[in-house]
Amino acid sequence: MSTSVHIDRLSGTLRFPGDADFEEACFGRVFNARRPSDRTPAAVLTAGSEQDVVDGVRLALERGWQVAVRSGGHSWAAWSVREDALLIDLGGLREMAYDPRTGIVTATPGIKGGDELNPYLGEFGRFFNGGHCPSVGIGGFLLQGGQGWNARGWGWAAENVVAIDVVTAEGELVRADETHHSDLFWAARGAGPGFFGVVTRFHLRTRPLPKHLAHTVHAYPLDLFDEVMTWLHGMHHTVSDLVEIVALTQTPPTGDGPVLLVTGVSMTDTAEQAAEALAPLHANPYADRALLRIEARPTTLAEQLRGQRLANPEGHRYLVDNAWLTGSAAEVVPAIRKAFTEQPTRQTFTIWFSMAPLRELPDMAFSLQSEIYCATYVVHDDPGRDAELRGWLDEAMAAMRPVTAGQYLGDSDFTVRQLRFMGDAQWERLQEIRAARDPKGLFVGHLSAGTVTNTNDWER
Repeated sequence: MSTSVHIDRLSGTLRFPGDADFEEACFGRVFNARRPSDRTPAAVLTAGSEQDVVDGVRLALERGWQVAVRSGGHSWAAWSVREDALLIDLGGLREMAYDPRTGIVTATPGIKGGDELNPYLGEFGRFFNGGHCPSVGIGGFLLQGGQGWNARGWGWAAENVVAIDVVTAEGELVRADETHHSDLFWAARGAGPGFFGVVTRFHLRTRPLPKHLAHTVHAYPLDLFDEVMTWLHGMHHTVSDLVEIVALTQTPPTGDGPVLLVTGVSMTDTAEQAAEALAPLHANPYADRALLRIEARPTTLAEQLRGQRLANPEGHRYLVDNAWLTGSAAEVVPAIRKAFTEQPTRQTFTIWFSMAPLRELPDMAFSLQSEIYCATYVVHDDPGRDAELRGWLDEAMAAMRPVTAGQYLGDSDFTVRQLRFMGDAQWERLQEIRAARDPKGLFVGHLSAGTVTNTNDWER
């Protein structure tokens, strides 16, 4: 196959260092205002079509560049900005199509799950459990596994990928599913930025839009943290799988300081079903000491997304880390106390996300989870505080080490800390597929400070 590419036939835009708009091309769609200063791509291709992606990969082959990919720009470490690589930005591919006969929606990677995909699907009475932050593009989200709405009940979003259109390391556009190019299909569901191809289109299984959403919110003073979280730890696995359960420490917009929120969002068809599903959360023995109680109040997806948007504001600096937790309440609650009760900035928040009881995962690269997911998001605006705040976050994560099983790619930065993120057998298989599919290392792989080993740092 000839890889000769005529740059002038690209429908998108190719920018090089020194071009007036190169900096904007590199960073304009990066969500985190804390952006890398030590990585400069060889060029940035803002793709205008699938053919541009094919041509971009072939151009990289021709010029000896590696390839990095940007879908939504929400990775905290700006994984797409890589030294001397061709950055292929997929933000210009703006296509969605729903097939009412099959319930399958096809969408390009830069489509935003909350802002674009679900409003579109809502016109057909359908829903996809995409990311909570509405501006997250579906591409990186799905490749990392996809911890979306009600993951404890509906599973990981990647489980609902039925096929992908992908440009391979040979510069060929193919359709991958369970029977065609099944190795690529397996790898795409969990490899994250380590995937060795450019997905240009996802084919996704949708579900009926829930007819009745309701939410419960209890707000507690932080001096009840141990008591409330010990109770929640002991009962969350008993709640209906139609309820998303999240506990978080957050400072309300009009509040003087952080509070502990225990929340449940039920996704049912009737108010009666919602009341029954949420009832176990109302039985909190400390409910009479709550600062605020909202119980089984009707809500909408739009209202929930507004809350997510307020918690994840654009234009700010983010330092983020996470852990899959396992152990008894007596072990876990003290380990997470620092992350929940010592907020270093007003906008910092920490979440405790229930995945219990654990569902069995299908055969895919994504393969590591536990009953509790914990992530801390340090949000601020002062570049001078980056090192201090990273130090606080490192200390909070170190306190969780005794109960940490691994981490989730979506909230990770391997340049700072790298833990296990998939099963050992799946990691070995992923390396075998990569060696076969991308033997020359065209695609950049996971960004890290060293070799990615899929082991917890204290086990090395």
